[in-house]
Amino acid sequence: MRVRPVSPELLVSELVDRIESVDARWPRVAVDGAPEAGTSELADALVEPLRVRGRDVVRIRMSDYLRPASLRLERGREDPDSYYEDWFDLAGLRREVLDPLSRNGTGEVLPALWDAAADRSPRLDRVRLADRGVAVVDGPLLLGAGLPFDFAVHLWLPPAALERRVTSWQLPAFRRYADEVGPERVADALVRADRPGRPAVVDSLE
Repeated sequence: MRVRPVSPELLVSELVDRIESVDARWPRVAVDGAPEAGTSELADALVEPLRVRGRDVVRIRMSDYLRPASLRLERGREDPDSYYEDWFDLAGLRREVLDPLSRNGTGEVLPALWDAAADRSPRLDRVRLADRGVAVVDGPLLLGAGLPFDFAVHLWLPPAALERRVTSWQLPAFRRYADEVGPERVADALVRADRPGRPAVVDSLE
């Protein structure tokens, strides 16, 4: 494994450069990983540098694309298989965000599908991205499900860090994700995220 420590600022700059090189009408970017790895923070950090480079940006959070509580919690509030299979509305994400940003899509996306606290739709208006605009989506378990992302970053927590930092009842879901999907091998960019504030780019797993 070849690992290259970088500053958070340099990491963002490198990722923005790579997103800029994506050949897509509206690049669809995934920032994948356990929440404790800092996916939300990294996704947020990409927004302003992309805008400075003239890109329109819409920020999508999988916490706003949960399924209704009646489906999400049918097997209980702390069931790891339910978390893996039932919590996140990936079909809704595809329908409302990713497909509209395909090359022949409308460019109109729904920023949030479900308000988990109220357990109802937030009834937001769709947002239209200008050409070359970027959708930045963060959340767990995004890879391996056939979602049409154009560029995917995975924030990797090695097994010991995963055990130490991830909520205990969710651990079996992330172990299953590692075994079944191997996100560190399918992502376009891999970042080791077990030292907060001190990321490292994994240039090779060999």
